[in-house]
Amino acid sequence: MNIVIIEDERLVADDLEKNISKLIGPSANITQIHSVAGGIAHFNSSLPPDLIISDIQLGDGLSFEILAALSKPVPTIFCTAYDEYALDAFKVNGIDYILKPFTRQMLQQALNKYSQLKQVFLTDQSQQYHVMMQMLTDRPVAKAASVIVYHQDKIIPISMEDIALFFLEGEVTKLVTHAGKTYYPNKPLDELERISGGYFFRANRQFLISRSAIIDVSSFFSRKLLLNLTLPLKDKVIVSKAKAPVFLEWLSKTG
Repeated sequence: MNIVIIEDERLVADDLEKNISKLIGPSANITQIHSVAGGIAHFNSSLPPDLIISDIQLGDGLSFEILAALSKPVPTIFCTAYDEYALDAFKVNGIDYILKPFTRQMLQQALNKYSQLKQVFLTDQSQQYHVMMQMLTDRPVAKAASVIVYHQDKIIPISMEDIALFFLEGEVTKLVTHAGKTYYPNKPLDELERISGGYFFRANRQFLISRSAIIDVSSFFSRKLLLNLTLPLKDKVIVSKAKAPVFLEWLSKTG
């Protein structure tokens, strides 16, 4: 049985592979893919597998881009940390989903469901994956008015209008205001993305940027985009080729 794991966090991918091997046994031939670009390149030269187990948000885009490019539909189990609203959309094309952090029992139940339902994947569903990508881009988000941070012995609300960007440094999430002050919100970047509203854009896995922090955008290697920001940063803020069209559309709407 050929199985492909699409997951950009290698520790999670290794954990999935280890548990699948224990549940299925030596008949499982498992391949790991860690990016949209790597997935498209892999399937351009390899036959579709029997089963895909996939995260949604990868470092260079959405895994739907890989699934939509397959030569034939493949049963897919989504392993994701997305909220229930998004999961309702994922169930249209996936046979099941597993919420992170997953357990072996959850994985076993999903594999059992695959065995029961694999015959339903007989029609082309690539168009529906494109629809779901659009849903993720356009779905309304309830914007928070401020973000709570902890500074010394105080709890401070920072208005969204005062925030230039959020970013990850190592495993630590940081908030930087337009005035250049840095704080530490007690929330992961994925959650901040969900509550920050349409005025912020997830440029990549590391950066969540406010529109008002962007001075201009320039072309970068391989049709990527380089953001020029109002604040100096030690790392370049780059938008991948896959996300560039969505970013430019967002920029035109928020400008």
